[in-house]
Amino acid sequence: MTDALSRRGCQPAEPAEDGYFRKGCNPLAETGRSKLQNQRAALNQQILRAVRMRAGAENLLRATTNNKVREQVLLELSFVNSDLQILKEELEGLNISVEVYRNSEETFSIPLVPLGLKETKEVDFTLPLKDFILEHYSEDSSEYEDEIADLMDLRQACRTPSRDEAGIEMLISYFLQLGYVENRFFPPTRHMGVLFTWYDSFTGVPVCQPNLLLEKASILFNIGALYTQIGTRCNRQTQAGLENAVDAFQRAAGVLSYLKETFTHTPSYDMSPAMLNVLVKMMLAQAQECVFEQIGLPGIRNEFFTLVKMTQEVAKVGEVYMLVNTAMNQEPVKENIPYSWSKLAQIKSDHYKALAHYFIATILCDHELQPGDDEDQQEKALSQVYDYVPEGLMVLTVLKDKVQRKQLGKAHLRKAIIYHEEALRVCGLCKKLRNIDVLQEVLTAAHKRSLLKYAQQETEDDFLSLIQAPDILPKTEHKIETIAPQLSKVKVKDFFHRLGPLTLFSAKQRWTAPRIIHIHHEAGDLGFSLKGGSPVQIYCLDPACSAALMGLREGDYIVSVGGVDCKWLGVNEVLEKFRSVGEQPIEFEVISCQDTTASVHSKSATYSVGMQKTYSLICLAMEEDKIDQTKKAPLKLPFLSWGTKNRQKAASTLCLPSAVAGSSQVKKKLSPFTLLNTESSLY
Repeated sequence: MTDALSRRGCQPAEPAEDGYFRKGCNPLAETGRSKLQNQRAALNQQILRAVRMRAGAENLLRATTNNKVREQVLLELSFVNSDLQILKEELEGLNISVEVYRNSEETFSIPLVPLGLKETKEVDFTLPLKDFILEHYSEDSSEYEDEIADLMDLRQACRTPSRDEAGIEMLISYFLQLGYVENRFFPPTRHMGVLFTWYDSFTGVPVCQPNLLLEKASILFNIGALYTQIGTRCNRQTQAGLENAVDAFQRAAGVLSYLKETFTHTPSYDMSPAMLNVLVKMMLAQAQECVFEQIGLPGIRNEFFTLVKMTQEVAKVGEVYMLVNTAMNQEPVKENIPYSWSKLAQIKSDHYKALAHYFIATILCDHELQPGDDEDQQEKALSQVYDYVPEGLMVLTVLKDKVQRKQLGKAHLRKAIIYHEEALRVCGLCKKLRNIDVLQEVLTAAHKRSLLKYAQQETEDDFLSLIQAPDILPKTEHKIETIAPQLSKVKVKDFFHRLGPLTLFSAKQRWTAPRIIHIHHEAGDLGFSLKGGSPVQIYCLDPACSAALMGLREGDYIVSVGGVDCKWLGVNEVLEKFRSVGEQPIEFEVISCQDTTASVHSKSATYSVGMQKTYSLICLAMEEDKIDQTKKAPLKLPFLSWGTKNRQKAASTLCLPSAVAGSSQVKKKLSPFTLLNTESSLY
């Protein structure tokens, strides 16, 4: 077992010898991100207490009939609801704390929004897993204490992952380990008694379930959130930093999209399909924003075709943020998404639309058609920018006519100024955004630049110009798509591999307790053959041999020879162990597979998982001993029969009392799922 905490601050996790990461960041280190996460945990506890108080007050309000008590409870409810609203606003403030996650380099750019990690409570796997190992696998559970401790250490480290690729690999390794744990210890027919608690990232409301799927979904969410934090941390003043930011946001979108498609009924608001759909759009929009910054990082040359390209690129950024803002204002996401996020998406949409109009105005005002210019190429390029041109204007005419160029250019500048002013107005209305200095500086600088450009133009014809600037068609040469999570690239070793191959030794498959077989082989003849992979299986058993007389059965699996575990050994290795014994008696342990298919009661009905609400049941079949022997009717099993109409739909069992106490039992076990396609099947 290893320590879950490192002594230093936020150091990258170090790989352990067996291929998984044991250490995360020190949660006690006084870093900005750790302080923020500690504040989130404290707010989650306060929200939990307030939610419990509100639930108790509402129950009392429903139960009491005393008017004075009702008035007092209503007053308390108003206070509790006010406290919850204040706590929710504080949590929203943590979600918009973008300065903590930004790169330490001074950047003059609009901040990007990261996702905060979901908080969880500690989970003790010790007793449930040890009990299951003893009961299900019939092994000494004390021998697996180190493996259980390693699993708990890895989970603890995942609560504070480092903000780099090592942290991502640690979370993925734990997610993959959960797949092994689920198959080995979580049978589909019962709960293990392990309660997982995760707090909603946006509302702070806890979700508690004895279901490993909640754990896996929350880890996936944190993988996506960690990618967003890596993206916001990248240095956006360098090409490499912007490339890494684009890649991180695309991967975050891919993980969140995978979460939405894989876990469709998560009980937490932040992992609901509608919310995940919005988060995916927001991450792709931030990736598109970084692409635009990457194109403009070397500088934007004041050249016709360069400005046309930049116009459509920045218009694309404005369009995707407009779609994000629209999605954020739809039900049911609107009630849970941070208000500042929605307003920031609106601000970015207006800001980048204003930049698009500024660029096209620069083309029209600064670039007159010269005798040596290619008219056809400029006309084609400018035509692709507009969905339509104002009535009475033609693109080629605008290029050649100086007056029309100036009028249309000033119309674009007026529209750019309107968008800039709207962005500044919305920013001023939101308290959280108003406190982000760099956002105010960027918006103000862009607004002043457009005003200066407009002031440089001639103004005597302003009252005569009625031209309205047309909308700009967005277009990008860099298509942004989600990058699916490549979980298989992280190699992990099953902590509990000593239990045996997972294909056989799983929670779904039940086994008998190991039986010890003592045999004396004569002239190298064991009385049976071996087949299969790991573990090997008894084959062609001689009923008269000593092993059969000791209780060995056809199909048994050999799990140890001479006290040495051989679950992972093949036929040749096991035979070699038999030969190494020589003339001495051989002692080995075998187990038998128990039938896990639930036998159908002699009087039972089955229905399908996908069956509709209306279905037909046929009454009990006649007992076998009352069938007329003279009739040539086939024997019918004493089961309930389905109607032909719904025979394609079968699954759950409803046991009925036996009609006759002495009715004969069916010797051959029939699975209702294997007989559904036969026309004369009785159940």
